[in-house]
Amino acid sequence: MAFPSDIEIARQAKLKEIAEIADSLGIPKDSLKPYGWHMAKVDHNLLNKLKDKEDGKLVLVTAITPTPAGEGKTTTSIGLSMALNKLGKKSIVALREPSLGPVMGVKGGAAGGGYSQVLPMEEINLHFTGDIHAVAAAHNLLSAMIDAHIKFGNKLNIDPTRVFWKRTVDMNDRALRQIVIGLGGRGNGEPREDGFIITAASEVMAILCLASGIKDLKERLSSIVIARKRNGELVRAGDLKAQNAMALLLKDAINPNLVQTIENTPAFVHGGPFANIAHGTNSIIATKLALKLAPYVVTEAGFGADLGAEKFLDFVSPTAGFKPSAVVLVATIRALKYHGGQKLEDAKAGVEDLQALEKGIENLKVHIENLLKFKIPVVVALNRFLTDTDREIEFVMNFVEKMGVKIALNEAFAKGGEGAEELAKKVLEELEKGAVYEPIYRWDMPIEEKIEILAKEIYRAGKVEYTSAAKSKLKFLKKYGFDKLPLIMAKTQASLTDDPKKLGAPQGYTFTIRDFEISAGAGFVVALAGDILRMPGLPKVPNATKLDILEDGTIIGLS
Repeated sequence: MAFPSDIEIARQAKLKEIAEIADSLGIPKDSLKPYGWHMAKVDHNLLNKLKDKEDGKLVLVTAITPTPAGEGKTTTSIGLSMALNKLGKKSIVALREPSLGPVMGVKGGAAGGGYSQVLPMEEINLHFTGDIHAVAAAHNLLSAMIDAHIKFGNKLNIDPTRVFWKRTVDMNDRALRQIVIGLGGRGNGEPREDGFIITAASEVMAILCLASGIKDLKERLSSIVIARKRNGELVRAGDLKAQNAMALLLKDAINPNLVQTIENTPAFVHGGPFANIAHGTNSIIATKLALKLAPYVVTEAGFGADLGAEKFLDFVSPTAGFKPSAVVLVATIRALKYHGGQKLEDAKAGVEDLQALEKGIENLKVHIENLLKFKIPVVVALNRFLTDTDREIEFVMNFVEKMGVKIALNEAFAKGGEGAEELAKKVLEELEKGAVYEPIYRWDMPIEEKIEILAKEIYRAGKVEYTSAAKSKLKFLKKYGFDKLPLIMAKTQASLTDDPKKLGAPQGYTFTIRDFEISAGAGFVVALAGDILRMPGLPKVPNATKLDILEDGTIIGLS
């Protein structure tokens, strides 16, 4: 008998009304804005009312370097939170919102899988409560105001060839990466080169997920660097007086979304920055609110530990004042064998290959070593597949234990919270020990030193090189004091390196910085490594071809 699809499992779930979920957390009715029966917005101002309440313990879930064979990070996050509740430990899971780009592209949905999902998965994977559309509207309002200003006299003397602010759309559309706007005559504005980025890569998305409230949101939006004047001076969104209207468009989006898991565990799903081109975690407001409402909070960082987890520990936590208590590192045997050179089809089919596993497990080793540098307990979650052999499982378990780190088999996909109870117990053991978490670099270090630390300590490079464009941009950053901001590395998620073809755990290679971008409103500098793109493209056969809606409104194909 075939295992049911995610959407079939989701439809069999018995959901509670969202007001009941909110009531179980002590959320007052006047702080709740329902979106139908099973979704709601929670007023972010509730956080101020709970400010004197003690925070719960925060568990971060991350993973080895992603592969097409799959790892199951979101599934593990949801399963762990459900398992904690099964063990009598009140828990909330806090996750990012899916972007329509990946949903329609390669990845598909991002609401977990099997019997470890957040629901209603159809709404979450599609338009949800409209947060991402609000981000796009605010972003594009600023774009429109820039070109209107240039057309009507250009009082700020903006150099049209040095406008940094692109437009945005929540879809993978490679044809929009580089475009020319303003064609068709004088009435359409001044022609200039422009382009689009995906909404998850927008600085507005980053700002929304970092803001502490409306006042902070406006201040951050005002600080966005949008262009340079002809004399070289910077132009910010505040110079166009755009921040107030942008904040208005985000008035509902700033409020966290409350949903539930398949087992009725409360879940906040809010914000969606990508971890390969932004900071890759859900909103600070959602996580802070969760920490006030439950003694245990599970949150997730995007892609591998070299991206999302590093950014969460070096940037998000210091920004928010978080003190993570433990990290769960997700791995699968099939992914490790792929890193060790096994063909993808053989890895997915479960062909036993201890030689490939022995080689590929070096990727897991590097991530464990890296996370321990932050002085936080690490627990490895080995997501189990039916095709995993006893010898392969034994090899991985022994390898990790010899490193002095706990490891647990995780079967949340097939068994829900029950399948993650072993993992939950080991996490609870580590939480009892306490953590002395600290970032691996200081924000006030020179930017080259921060890059050197990440490249050598996390990515295991031998040296760092800068292109001429990057060297020129470095001078710009230092001139305006941006070099003292924290660093967000934009690089491929498919490798520890800046080259997606280098699998496993390469060492001693040259890591190349090709350019920099400034996200002054979000409060960080983005270093671009390799050929990372802020606008993905659809594959030859996109996931969209599998999706459909029937006459009765039933959605099919989502996973």
